[in-house]
Amino acid sequence: MRLLLFSDVHANATALEAALKACAGHWDRALCLGDIVGYGPDPNEVVDRVRPLVSAIVRGNHDKAVSGASDLDDFNPVARAALEWTRSQLVPENIQYLRDLPGGPLAIDGIALVHGSVNDEDEYVFAPAQALDGILTSPRRVTFFGHTHMQGGFSYDGENVQRIELRPNTGVTLVTLRLEPKTRYLLNPGSIGQPRDGDPRAAFAIANLEQQKVEFWRAPYDISAVQDRMERTGAPEALVLRLAFGR
Repeated sequence: MRLLLFSDVHANATALEAALKACAGHWDRALCLGDIVGYGPDPNEVVDRVRPLVSAIVRGNHDKAVSGASDLDDFNPVARAALEWTRSQLVPENIQYLRDLPGGPLAIDGIALVHGSVNDEDEYVFAPAQALDGILTSPRRVTFFGHTHMQGGFSYDGENVQRIELRPNTGVTLVTLRLEPKTRYLLNPGSIGQPRDGDPRAAFAIANLEQQKVEFWRAPYDISAVQDRMERTGAPEALVLRLAFGR
């Protein structure tokens, strides 16, 4: 079973379609780690695309906030403005879909799905020390998380937590991580719609546990077209500009 894992689409329909086109025929089931809305200009289009696409999904903090399942107090002014605009655009059925999304961890197909950390769906996991608790307490040996928008992750061999900084270089479509049998993993496929690891291409992963490998993918997309749509919505300039830099 080849599992497509993606996260943090953030209402960027152009990036999502480019990613799906790039990996067409390479996956059997799609799983999402949350934050399908927020920031971007296409909230309804993305929700409508994701709903029939995924076999399983966990909610992200933007999904919760937009749907009213949580408030906006923890968001900075730029993110809050984007969330308020998104909420005004979503049709009622899509708001209800987001409100009904489950929190993680969700164990499925031999892996676990979370948005932030295993024990706190809103926590950002940036460092090995933060990763260890989740690696040890996750219901599965291989766990996928999102939220940071940074492709890579962490491994634990029973003694040390190691950072995995494995992502395709410019001009390369994918790189492969071979899973070691006695090692536990916390892996981030990166962000489809708003990468923050210095590479503006849409990021995602394909896992094949039968072959004990995870492929980290990147797909270029028409960033300027998305920026034009964001400008027409009145999105904050900082959100528009950052897409081109992957920051």
